[in-house]
Amino acid sequence: MSNSNLYQRLASGFSNHFTKVAIETPDGRRWSYRDLDHETARLARFFHSLGLRKGERVAVQVEKSPEALLVYLACVRAGLIYLPLNTAYRSQEIAFFMSDAQPSVFIARPEAKREVEMLARRYNIAHLFDLGPHGTGSLLEQSRPLDTDYPAVPCAGDEIAALLYTSGTTGQPKGAMLSHDNLASNAATLQSAWGFTTADVLLHALPLFHAHGLFVASHCALLSGAKMLFLAGFEAPTVVKYLPRATVFMGVPTYYTRLLAEPALDRQSCAAMRLFISGSAPLREQTFVAFDERTGHRILERYGLTETLMNSSNPLQGERKVGTVGVALEGVAIRIAADTGRPLPRGEVGEIQVKGPNVFSGYWRRPERSAEDFTDDRWFRTGDLGKLDDEGYLTIVGRRKDLIITGGYNVYPKEIESHIDRLPGVLESAVIGLADADFGERVVAVVVKSAAASELSTRSLIDSLKQFVANYKVPKAVFFVDELPRNAMGKVQKNRLREQLGG
Repeated sequence: MSNSNLYQRLASGFSNHFTKVAIETPDGRRWSYRDLDHETARLARFFHSLGLRKGERVAVQVEKSPEALLVYLACVRAGLIYLPLNTAYRSQEIAFFMSDAQPSVFIARPEAKREVEMLARRYNIAHLFDLGPHGTGSLLEQSRPLDTDYPAVPCAGDEIAALLYTSGTTGQPKGAMLSHDNLASNAATLQSAWGFTTADVLLHALPLFHAHGLFVASHCALLSGAKMLFLAGFEAPTVVKYLPRATVFMGVPTYYTRLLAEPALDRQSCAAMRLFISGSAPLREQTFVAFDERTGHRILERYGLTETLMNSSNPLQGERKVGTVGVALEGVAIRIAADTGRPLPRGEVGEIQVKGPNVFSGYWRRPERSAEDFTDDRWFRTGDLGKLDDEGYLTIVGRRKDLIITGGYNVYPKEIESHIDRLPGVLESAVIGLADADFGERVVAVVVKSAAASELSTRSLIDSLKQFVANYKVPKAVFFVDELPRNAMGKVQKNRLREQLGG
């Protein structure tokens, strides 16, 4: 049987570039691809020395660092299942993951180790280590004496490489089981679609606990033998400073709005760049246009999910349609379906369903939920609503759970948000449905306005909207706020808005 271990497949892309710098940090630390291979082997050997068997889970809640990325690659190399956890999670949340995933190893931040230690004892976690942002901590100290050779553990393509929990906005988080094949196939597809080569330099500012930074960004660079300028996090001035040394940048829409607030962002600072990519949340048309005007770069927007990795992308060469997330990636099929499951023709709105080698097999220890989220013919129900145009470009109009039904009529929040966002003085908006005794739900807008928007009021906003949309789509109330609640990847948390406003 051939070895389908993800690490071995990624290494096939950089094994001819061992002397090349793989990772560089702002403080001047560097790892060559040879260093990366040796250090991941050392860590994989250490995990083996603990008596861990293939398929056991390693939970990691640490700050972003090159060492944290090496831990991920070492877990995959050792045939273990990697479980990244958001550093913002608190004790109660961590307890859930320990109980549900039952990891054999937990790697914590040094400052949180004592707190985690109590939980580890409660859930019988055998091994607890810490890892600091600059390579400090017990994990590296204890593994340092070991040899730096360790062959990738033979794995079948459908064996699980990583376990990523969804955000759980509508209930308890669910662990998406991502296989070696899921991750490897999507990496190869994106490398080709986005034209990655060994000459690229990826400016990496994304967190490592999310698929965007851990898989999408890192895998493209590794498979290409490209270099990563590895930032600890996103700070707009720092990103602008390093853009002249980079060729590719990936970010969430919030990153781009903050970059536009930097006076130093201009065509000259972006002269070496060949590609800006956005995902994880919808990109506003205004941001797309403003970024193009300022830098000369049209942001490439794509669409993915934790459960499916990347599904579609605007083209590297060809038209990048503003407001769309592009066409289906090679090997991925996308269809739009009605509530009955019937496929819908182009132009009609329905649930986005996907199929392909990128799609996960199901949720960890949740067979009933896994069965619900797949159709009988094995298409994954994304829960997103969208439509395809005549050229196959996909437009997302919202989440199924965010669909507003008022007086029997369907209202798609993104349509109303697009109109509101175009109004003078509006920075951004979110449209939600709140319970209403008469209509079932009433349409409500939550708006962030600029400091200079003194004339923007509920009445002026509603009067403006009435020029563009039917009356049943016009918000019955408007709330002005300083900012919208977001998760770590920049998605607006509409469930929190509904809770705050009594929905």
